[in-house]
Amino acid sequence: MSAAFVVFAYGEVGVRCLRVLLSAGVDVRLVVTHVDDPEERRWFGSVAELAADHGLPCIAPIDANDPQLITSVTTLAPDFIFSFYYRFLLGPQLIAAARRGALNMHGSLLPKFRGRAPVNWAIVRGATETGATLHHMVTRADAGDIVDQLAVPILQDDDALAVFRKVALAAEIVLARSLPKLIDGSARATPQRIVDGEYFGRRRPEDGRIDWSRPAQEIHNLVRAVAPPYPGAFAEVLGEQWMILRTRVLPRTMTVPVSRPRLTGANGRCIVDCADGQQLLLLSASTTRGPIDLASVSAQLQRVPIELTS
Repeated sequence: MSAAFVVFAYGEVGVRCLRVLLSAGVDVRLVVTHVDDPEERRWFGSVAELAADHGLPCIAPIDANDPQLITSVTTLAPDFIFSFYYRFLLGPQLIAAARRGALNMHGSLLPKFRGRAPVNWAIVRGATETGATLHHMVTRADAGDIVDQLAVPILQDDDALAVFRKVALAAEIVLARSLPKLIDGSARATPQRIVDGEYFGRRRPEDGRIDWSRPAQEIHNLVRAVAPPYPGAFAEVLGEQWMILRTRVLPRTMTVPVSRPRLTGANGRCIVDCADGQQLLLLSASTTRGPIDLASVSAQLQRVPIELTS
């Protein structure tokens, strides 16, 4: 395949998509990535290591729109620039440096869940599917014409890592089937309809605080959306902070909502009676000391349930 590429990439999607390009034998003239954050536990593959394995020039600038980087990329005269989960927005000068197109791989079914942390937001909002979308880059984030996309299901108990792995595979498939068409000029792009309320910002660790007054399904969605390796959902329980790691919504048994959310014990299990009348089973939790023995806590709660406050 005759075309030159500059690739901005990071994380598992970055690794998978760079592998697609390498497998296709295209001319990757430069890889731009990030230095790993020492405060972040890396659970995904390394773009820098993959580039080194294949002898590709690789840099990790602090600013993606540094004038020197823009000059370097422009001098390389790439036909295409790709951004695969690169964490900085590419500016108009970089986008313009691609002679035939600058494209981004986004982890949702655009125009839904534009912006940051799309997988996490999709789970928080109770979506039953998401996917990967390859689209042209414009100055506005995740707003360019769509080349291709592929949906994946979000199952009832899928956590963010499980969904992210599905999205990463979808991204690989989308790029592999779109690349030949991009290179031979037969790829068609569909203008994206921008939907109000579908742009989402960055999630922070403090966004994982549980509001026990919310319905059981919403709490369950939050727990699985931020489960490890993400920062996790947390709440004050029995006078200390618990990290709630796994939950399950139980079949509805109560006919009326409880006056206050409460934590009860039954048959060795810890169960939250939620404000909407639904019950939430706690499957895994921990404190700074380590995992919580929920069966032991259940025996205590079976005698004296406790009210939960946010």
